[in-house]
Amino acid sequence: MDARKLLLLAGALVVAVVTALMARSLMVGTPAPQAAAASNAAPANTTEVMVATRALPVGTILDAEAVKFVAWPKELVEGAYFVKGESEPGKLQGTVVRYAIPAGQPITQGALVKPGDRGFLAAALGAGMRAVTVPVSAQTSVAGFVFPGDRVDLVLTQSVSGGGDGPPLKASETILRNLRVLATDQRTDKQTDEKGNTVVNTFSTVTLETTPKIAEKIAVAQTVGDLSLSLRSIADNQTELEQAIASGEVEVPADGDPKKEKEMLARLAARPIEGGATFATGADVSRFQRSTVPGKSSSDNGNGGNSAPAPQAAPAGPFPGAAAPVRRGPVVVVVRGNTESEVQVGGTK
Repeated sequence: MDARKLLLLAGALVVAVVTALMARSLMVGTPAPQAAAASNAAPANTTEVMVATRALPVGTILDAEAVKFVAWPKELVEGAYFVKGESEPGKLQGTVVRYAIPAGQPITQGALVKPGDRGFLAAALGAGMRAVTVPVSAQTSVAGFVFPGDRVDLVLTQSVSGGGDGPPLKASETILRNLRVLATDQRTDKQTDEKGNTVVNTFSTVTLETTPKIAEKIAVAQTVGDLSLSLRSIADNQTELEQAIASGEVEVPADGDPKKEKEMLARLAARPIEGGATFATGADVSRFQRSTVPGKSSSDNGNGGNSAPAPQAAPAGPFPGAAAPVRRGPVVVVVRGNTESEVQVGGTK
């Protein structure tokens, strides 16, 4: 091998060794964890204050996810702010927002109303809404697992007597949906133990946020039968919102403004829902129960208790001695292959 080839080979080995050493020094000497730790450290001349994690409209009942602490310049910290170390977020759960708080803005003491303060319940109510208290039992209140701020459906259970033989009709129906719980047994906050766990207690009354018309319906429903609470899932609101938009029940802002659309969705998610009631009868759960209201017996026909029905007068015709023309009710045309027939609906008149 000549000298020229040996020199080229030696040069290549030197370059490879130098490249390997440089790569190793870069991998070992990179201070990535220290940089990350430094970036997470609070900046100088700042104090952590409590801010809203999302927009909090008037009447919002605070929960653990509604607030957090963030660094705030010391020269901008006001005396009404909640400062970390001096305030605990857990003690603010159950308080109500008196003035609207934008997302990311500090929460002031004057913007909140604490349970027991004068005007607390009035501040929790939305514009045009009413507070209605409903008596419940441990069985009809989801065993106490309903807390202020939750949303529930109202179920009415009743017995319907029709005057016939046999048992009355047993029926239950969901008469109202998406009602916000304001208080349970006059408590507007969640009870927690020394470990921070939620304490579940049964209660005998629940206060709901309703419209004036729904308040009237609930007052009547209490005299008709027994009322039960059905706890709603958070996902139910989104599904019903999509159905309302698809059916044209609500209109999406034409200009496509995201802020207007967000406000519209928030209003719809908070509205109580009337109509579209679903129901179940005794026959749905047992073959020995009725599915309709019992009819009246033959003895109860307004004829003084006689079993025979009272005779009916023959309808008069268009002239003396002539029978009245028979008027047919509505008919349905049924086509089977090439055969067409009419089926009368509703009987003769």
